[in-house]
Amino acid sequence: MNDLDTLALRRHARRLLAPWDHATTPGATLGLLQGGALTLHESAGLASIEHGVAIGPETRFRIASVSKQFTCAAILLLAAEGRLAVTDAIHAHLPELPDFGAPITIDHLMHNTSGLRDMLELMRLGGADLSQPWAQSDLLAAIGRQRSLNFAPGSRFRYSNTGFLLLGRIIEAVSGESLAAFLERRIFVPLGMTRTRHTPSTTEIVPHLATGYLPQGDGFIRAAHGFPLGGEGGLVSCVEDLALWDRNYRQDLLPGIAEALQQPQDFTNGRPNLYARGLEVTTYRGLRTVDHGGLWPGFKTCFLRVPERDLTIIAIANHGGIDVHHLAHQLLDAAADAPGARPALHPVPAMPKLSGLAGRWLDPASGATVEFATDPAPVATQHGVPFALTPTADGRLAARRGVLPFTLGLPEGGPESGPEGGREGDTLVIETDAGTRTVFHRAPAAPALPSGLTGDWHCAELAATWTIAPAAGGLAVQVRGPLTVAGPWPIEPIAAGVLRIRTPGTLFQGWLDARLEGGTLVVSGARASGLRFERIG
Repeated sequence: MNDLDTLALRRHARRLLAPWDHATTPGATLGLLQGGALTLHESAGLASIEHGVAIGPETRFRIASVSKQFTCAAILLLAAEGRLAVTDAIHAHLPELPDFGAPITIDHLMHNTSGLRDMLELMRLGGADLSQPWAQSDLLAAIGRQRSLNFAPGSRFRYSNTGFLLLGRIIEAVSGESLAAFLERRIFVPLGMTRTRHTPSTTEIVPHLATGYLPQGDGFIRAAHGFPLGGEGGLVSCVEDLALWDRNYRQDLLPGIAEALQQPQDFTNGRPNLYARGLEVTTYRGLRTVDHGGLWPGFKTCFLRVPERDLTIIAIANHGGIDVHHLAHQLLDAAADAPGARPALHPVPAMPKLSGLAGRWLDPASGATVEFATDPAPVATQHGVPFALTPTADGRLAARRGVLPFTLGLPEGGPESGPEGGREGDTLVIETDAGTRTVFHRAPAAPALPSGLTGDWHCAELAATWTIAPAAGGLAVQVRGPLTVAGPWPIEPIAAGVLRIRTPGTLFQGWLDARLEGGTLVVSGARASGLRFERIG
């Protein structure tokens, strides 16, 4: 690539950042590596609104779940030395853990196939929000109360911060060092990553650390975050240091680690798992991509590699309203679509017909719900979290975020017209991880709340009691958890025996899907399924 090509890309990056290129809002930073060289690093917006400090080359950000690949790298370093094996049962290193009903290995944790319920979701169901200052011991207590899993280990994919917190604990148990010290000594110092560090406490002072902000009305508020951070997301870093980390993928500076991080592990049914070790390995417009995102209140990160084209894009924001995943892929489009570049990007597929898709859909068997909007572009929402849908080459729609396996078939003629399933009238088929295909039905237009809901319900695995009582013309949940009291959470009818519970939070206004099974209320969130509340009063 010549200097003029680079100049054009820099100007394109500035156009992408233009909405935040003024001195009143938080913003974002973009980095582009080509052939191992950092050829572009552009920023816009403020690292601190209060102090009028602009985002610059030295600005650090909380990179949240992009930290997971570093945690996996630390595990792999210990494995290379024979101090553990990725096939070890986690109880061999953390004997204090309860019996979850099935053996779980270190590799299950790294590939997000452990079945362990996500600790952040467990805390939320017990009334604790990310903005509240709890300790790691509280998170471990939530994990320690579990006696069941989302699914049998190895059989499915479910993103779980629990697994990566436990990986960090295993690193400490085996190495005899804190996770921060091990990462510093074995990875950051050897690679020259002097602006990267593990910061368990969100109150720790870090030089040049941007403040995270969330949009509110016509302005912004400082994002509150009180939970401690471990192997699941505790790093602060910057574009330049992540560029140095990218060099390890190209030059194998930590021998064998980069290759091992990208190794897939099939599900027990033989279907491929797109989640490697702290990394997603997917395709984008015909190109293989290796990437991961990060989300923490007020911070978003995308670390995106395209090995076939020797390209890496890094996008980080301290503005909770910026879609850095989309921003990074827009820059990728410009960098990879240059005339004569090989392999060429596949054209963007045509959007299939979306008539009849909008609205609410229900899986009667599980009580799971999904909502679709189609104007101006298709968006699905599950558990209150919206995610964009993009057309696929075979005429379907898929989640734009690779970490979320979700594909909706739309062949003409309905579900019987083709092997991928589809939509006809009041049913549609959604394919998720491990090839799981679920038939959804259009939800009733005017449902009524199930009878017999009022009273006290207790979940032993949460150590929480929910009181359901009349509120504002309907019903609501008041939560008494092990750490706090929360609510009221409004209850919305979905269908006979099925309801939705609205849960406000720092990151989003979520919902829980629930259904009545006799005298039991079975509740599921995005990352914690099948929690059973028994009536106690």
